[in-house]
Amino acid sequence: MPRKTRRPQRWALVLVVTLIGLALFTAREGYQRLTGYPERPGVGSNEAISLTIPAGASFPEVLTLLQTHEVIGADEARAFKLFVLQRGAAGKITAGEHEFRGDMTPTQILDELLRRQPATERRVTIPEGKNSQQIAEILAGAGLGGSEAELFAAMRDPELLARLEITAPSAEGYLFPDTYAFSTTATAEQIIERLVKRHRQVYADVRRAHSDGAKSLADDFGWGDHEIVIMASLIEKETGQAAERPRIASVFLNRLRFTTFKPKLLQTDPTIVYGCTIPELKSEACQQFEGRIRRIHLRDPDNLYNTYTHEGLPPGPISNPGRDALAAVLAPERTRYLYFVARNDGTHQFSKTQQEHEAAVDKYIRGGAKGDGSVQQ
Repeated sequence: MPRKTRRPQRWALVLVVTLIGLALFTAREGYQRLTGYPERPGVGSNEAISLTIPAGASFPEVLTLLQTHEVIGADEARAFKLFVLQRGAAGKITAGEHEFRGDMTPTQILDELLRRQPATERRVTIPEGKNSQQIAEILAGAGLGGSEAELFAAMRDPELLARLEITAPSAEGYLFPDTYAFSTTATAEQIIERLVKRHRQVYADVRRAHSDGAKSLADDFGWGDHEIVIMASLIEKETGQAAERPRIASVFLNRLRFTTFKPKLLQTDPTIVYGCTIPELKSEACQQFEGRIRRIHLRDPDNLYNTYTHEGLPPGPISNPGRDALAAVLAPERTRYLYFVARNDGTHQFSKTQQEHEAAVDKYIRGGAKGDGSVQQ
């Protein structure tokens, strides 16, 4: 019987020992190099280098910025990365304005990166009834959340919407109008989260106060919270008069509820304007929209937000309603009104019949300047 040789095992053992030795040697050399590295001055200029670290920037992004602005050289990047990781500081870098020099030591650079930034807040007021694009413009104009495009994109970010439990393609309707104080380093996502959180708080209070109204809407129309927000967004766009909101809510709900009123068209101008300005895909008629509603817009079936051609609620909210508009949907006035028309003084004339309404239109529209927000059959 041939004798088994142990030579392969010996060679394997020699190879393992050699690799371990090389690894230990390399680690020792790297450690010795790193132990001296933190206090080694840079070879760059001693002139000040101002650098802004964006909120939410990853450590690799910070490292790239440091190289781009010549705070560290490209050949130092790996050593600086190891140094920061060894200190466990990669996730502690503060966003904001930092001052460097090219001759700073790695320790000084890291100290500056970790320097606590002064808390800077900025107050901003979001009025009731603004749509998402207008809110993005307001926030960007206040220097918050980045550019208007970044804020608008965050409002449509599927991952953010899923995290906020918004089952719609946009945060429209959930960006609560209020006065806020935001850190100047707050990201677009953080700002949107705050607005939506505020909406949830207010809506929960309103719904709790009017639970019977919510049940009635669920029983009559099968509405949930989203449909209530959609209706509130219409009411918010139709009047700036708090006292009129429950009455306007009654008109819209009567149109949907009364069996004698057919077809179930809400016929509210702001839905046309929204459909022609905000959605990415616009109808052919909407592509000709220049700020004024014309007959082609009233008759446009391809504008899904057109409540003159589509029955019931539009596909989604057209503005971001405040507390009073939300409450108006859940606690509308008890009326028989089916129509209203603007009286050109900020208020509306309400009518129960088509004949009454035509007389109001003759008086306030055909006989004078055209009002906003008329609801006509």
